[in-house]
Amino acid sequence: MSFAEYGDTIKDGDTAIVFLGHESMFPVKVQHGTVTQTKYGVIRHSTDLIGKKYGSKVTCSKGGWVFILHPTPELWTMNLPHRTQILYSTDISIITMMLELKPGSIVCESGTGSGSLSHALIRTVAPTGHLYTVEFHQQRAEKAREEFREHGVEHLVTVTNQDVCKNGFGVSNIADAVFLDIPSPWEAIGHAKSALKAEGGRICSFSPCIEQVQRTCLAMEEYGFTEINTLEILLRVYNVRTISLQIPDLGKAAEDNSSTGFDRSNPSNQGSLCTNLQQGTVQFKSGVPLREMVGHTGYLTFATKS
Repeated sequence: MSFAEYGDTIKDGDTAIVFLGHESMFPVKVQHGTVTQTKYGVIRHSTDLIGKKYGSKVTCSKGGWVFILHPTPELWTMNLPHRTQILYSTDISIITMMLELKPGSIVCESGTGSGSLSHALIRTVAPTGHLYTVEFHQQRAEKAREEFREHGVEHLVTVTNQDVCKNGFGVSNIADAVFLDIPSPWEAIGHAKSALKAEGGRICSFSPCIEQVQRTCLAMEEYGFTEINTLEILLRVYNVRTISLQIPDLGKAAEDNSSTGFDRSNPSNQGSLCTNLQQGTVQFKSGVPLREMVGHTGYLTFATKS
């Protein structure tokens, strides 16, 4: 199993995603002799998982069933253990596109955090690229190394435990892109410029506050970066559902076919037309924004090394 490439069969030691529904899933490390409890009953790794194909429908001990999915960066983002605040797919997709990443790219990242963006970057640059990620917190750096090893991508990433604002990324003039997610990114702009290739490298800085963005942009200008621009990504999800509204009483016009939106010449619509007119309602599809949504996450500032 590897987050950078897909496998067909579940093996001992794999990380798999137990899918109970779109709002209910969790990761599990497959181990011989181990069991996992779900609301539908027990999953026995030896008999129910190992040797089965990813995507299989597994029946639990109580008769309910779940799907076992191959892990992807998107699924991991939704299920990973949070050690820090993380980036989600909305921002990650823009970052990978605006940094112009592709297989073979060399990327520097700070800080590693919970590894949400790291997994997506690794998959994007695989199989010949490399990620150099720097984490200030020692325990988080060690945990990130452990996860990358378990997820089969340790050969694509180098984790360093140091202060990027003081010591940089540990590489010079080789990176195609640099990503910063630290409290004071303006202090690391000089090290980012040193890590980037001689010309044309891209940089991105993520900051939750506009004051951080202002200081970062000033530092980018000071170090000669061009094409500086800042984006704020907002995701607005719509719930498409069927609703019923009363037909207004417009006299004879209300009985006309055109006012109902039905084709009277179609036999299949005759029953619905009569029923709706008798009840005084009409049904149609409508898109309604969710009452609660993930709003502002932060600002993404991009620039190019001149």
